[in-house]
Amino acid sequence: MRPIRLPANRPPERFYRGGARISAFRGELSSEEREPEDWIGSTTTIRGESELGLTRLPDGELLRDAIMNDPEFWLGAAHVARWGADARLLVKLLDAGQRLPVHAHPDDAFAATHLGIAHGKAEAWYILEGGVVHIGLRRDVEAEELSALVASQEVEALLALLHEVDVAPGDVVWVPPGELHAIGAGVLLLELQQPEDLSILLEWKGFAVDGPNAGHLGLGFDLALAAVRRSGRSRAELRHLVRAAPPSGSVFPRDADEYFRLDRHPVAGTDQLAPGFSLSVVTSGDVEIAGQPFPVGTTLLTPAAAGRLVVSGSGELLVARPPMP
Repeated sequence: MRPIRLPANRPPERFYRGGARISAFRGELSSEEREPEDWIGSTTTIRGESELGLTRLPDGELLRDAIMNDPEFWLGAAHVARWGADARLLVKLLDAGQRLPVHAHPDDAFAATHLGIAHGKAEAWYILEGGVVHIGLRRDVEAEELSALVASQEVEALLALLHEVDVAPGDVVWVPPGELHAIGAGVLLLELQQPEDLSILLEWKGFAVDGPNAGHLGLGFDLALAAVRRSGRSRAELRHLVRAAPPSGSVFPRDADEYFRLDRHPVAGTDQLAPGFSLSVVTSGDVEIAGQPFPVGTTLLTPAAAGRLVVSGSGELLVARPPMP
């Protein structure tokens, strides 16, 4: 059995610009101005949509439906025994054609209590093309101050609350639920996250979004902002959130393991990929998996039933997986 090569899955008309770097990375024609995300192996819809964001398999079936119909084939017996047909993973390529707004995501408990859904949204990034990211408060902030900055849309003051960090290809950024963050213009990254589309927007000036109505998940800002971490991050804590990935193996901090896993897999000669449901991206070189060649920018879906696969050539794979059951 071979992995399934996935075409681009680029939801149109997102609220921020970008997409050209994804097209270049994948070797595709230039994209529309507002297609900054490629949802890879997605069983998740854009919030409020019925199908937009979902991945279709080569035969036209939605991956979400295929997993529901045969979860053990796709996810493996151990995963299904613990979580059922919930893949527990969303992977994206993201091209920040402009700086993203300052925002945060709720945790599992907040999402369950106030939104009635199964997951919050932890996320982590592997940097493919570098730039600047803004993450973590530089000091403690009172709820009243944060609320006032949101209401007045004092963007520069809001952004100044966050640490500004230069990132380079091969760096990783861990974004726990509640952590304020914004991706700088020009950054291309691979993002792993919990399978929900949940963002609390603290900023919307200059973006194609109705922030006052869409920025609070329908909860009102008084409640939505309660999901935001307001404690400052020291420089030592910041080094836990942003750091260089090791040359091989697991790249994210252990805190991320309960949500998802990402392995950096250098390929030199012949090796094997561990079994299990995975979403992979070829980031460099010439790679063959189960005897089939895949160029840089290829995105791949591998069901658990495929077992161990032989990988060969010279290059690198990033292999994303759900948490260990």
